[in-house]
Amino acid sequence: MEDFEEKVKISEAMDTTDVDQNSSSSSRLQIVSLLRQFLAVQQRRAEAYAKLKKGFTELGDSAYQHLCNEITVEFSDCSKEVLALESTFLSPDYCRNDLASLLRSVQVQEKQKLHLTATVQVLKKAGRPSERLVSHENCKFRNQHECVHVHEITEAAGTEEAEADAEYDNAMKEAIQGVQDAVTTINEHLEEVRYEIAALEEN
Repeated sequence: MEDFEEKVKISEAMDTTDVDQNSSSSSRLQIVSLLRQFLAVQQRRAEAYAKLKKGFTELGDSAYQHLCNEITVEFSDCSKEVLALESTFLSPDYCRNDLASLLRSVQVQEKQKLHLTATVQVLKKAGRPSERLVSHENCKFRNQHECVHVHEITEAAGTEEAEADAEYDNAMKEAIQGVQDAVTTINEHLEEVRYEIAALEEN
């Protein structure tokens, strides 16, 4: 009788171990699946940026504005999906604060990247102050064009224009550098996600 009870205990212990292993394996697969979803969202963001860049150079103002509205919706959807994934990793089912934190960091960088990309485009559209086209709407036309834009070139005016150009150049440089820094950080985080997927799939 004791032998039988012993065997039942051993058998139960083995069953529990199998359940634990199956549960652990299932949990790992779910995490991999969630991380892959996150990478897919990042791919959508990359495609949206490519569309935005192409549209900026190729489309007219109203078509470009329409594209910007579409892409704003796309970025908003992407953010919502990442926030949902972040929330899932924080839930008691997963308790993966490390992964939630990683996704949060990407969100912060994406927000910065979008803001600075818009800044770059606004600056490019405006152009350097000294190279901007002038409108002749307020000029007088008697026998000939009397341009209101013709000023005597003074040292003060030249200095003012040079300062405006320098300010513009600095703003452009800072925005471009900011975009590059955000991209570098995002790529590092995505590499961490890929390592995590590889590690989970090996186990």
